Amino acid sequence: MSIDQIAPEALKLPVRERALLAASLWESIEDPYELAAGLDDDEATALAEARDRELESGAVAALSHDELMGRLRQ
Repeated sequence: MSIDQIAPEALKLPVRERALLAASLWESIEDPYELAAGLDDDEATALAEARDRELESGAVAALSHDELMGRLRQ
């Protein structure tokens, strides 16, 4: 099934069920990077600098929002 098939059906669910589905989906996603939400300022700065070095060195390539969303929908 594709997101184009699932999304319209999911949107028909009651709000509480949509929220539970959203939470379940979110929890299933593993972030390859450490989440910055729980970091103090020094740790968050170090993480941002490390990610910047990855971009500058070419180890990773930046994506626009549209590119990211397009890839996620495939």
